[in-house]
Amino acid sequence: MIRKCHEVDYTILGNDMQLVEVELDPGETVVAEAGVMNYMEDGIEFETHLGDGSAADEGMLSKLFSAGKRMITGESLFMTHFTNRGTKKAVVAFAAPFPGKIIAIDQSKTGEVLCQKDSFLAAALGTNIGIAFQKRLGTGFFGGEGFVLQRLVGDGMAFVHAGGTIVEKKLNGEKLRVDTGCIVAFTPSLDYKIERAGGLKSMIFGGEGIFLASLQGTGTVWLQSLPFSRLADRVIEHAPHMGGKDQGEGSVLGGTSRLFESR
Repeated sequence: MIRKCHEVDYTILGNDMQLVEVELDPGETVVAEAGVMNYMEDGIEFETHLGDGSAADEGMLSKLFSAGKRMITGESLFMTHFTNRGTKKAVVAFAAPFPGKIIAIDQSKTGEVLCQKDSFLAAALGTNIGIAFQKRLGTGFFGGEGFVLQRLVGDGMAFVHAGGTIVEKKLNGEKLRVDTGCIVAFTPSLDYKIERAGGLKSMIFGGEGIFLASLQGTGTVWLQSLPFSRLADRVIEHAPHMGGKDQGEGSVLGGTSRLFESR
């Protein structure tokens, strides 16, 4: 069977703030989101393109259409292609824009994967990076991921990032209920929908939200323990507010000074 994607090697470094080193043979290419590159060795060159490069004969109109679909997911119009133009192996490294883990997905084993719209980091050239729409109205409104998911199709390595600890669950006809923000990615063989989070009292006072995501069938789902939205909410909630002035780490002294200012 002829592979569609470049066959790249990789190493994931770090624990809580990870980066991935992708090793490229001469002539190999990896495609990444704009602005996620950390460093690259001599011999690697990069170019910005409208598309993901999965279709070599793709015309300009088709590239513009693909780029427009990416805008729907909140991503940049352009993608960066890193190619090893040297004569020996070379490494390029990518990191997520917030603390968390990097998930390496071998699509020669998993096949197509759907992921939350801001989780894609990089992938071997040949991977088609598109979008998928939620079919159910309720799932689109309350499913945490909105109406649009990213679709990754290929037979090479793809890398996505998420917050906190990553749990990979393989379902074999079972059903799993999850907080809507904790889903990072899943295979489309799973039926994804939303359900009410228990009775009325549990929905209002349970602290788990009004809805939970339900995944059922046979396939794989990747979960994150700390969605970035949850982290951002806590930071904003505990940030000091003093008439619009940033108190930083001096919030304790700032609070003391307010006592004297009010007298």
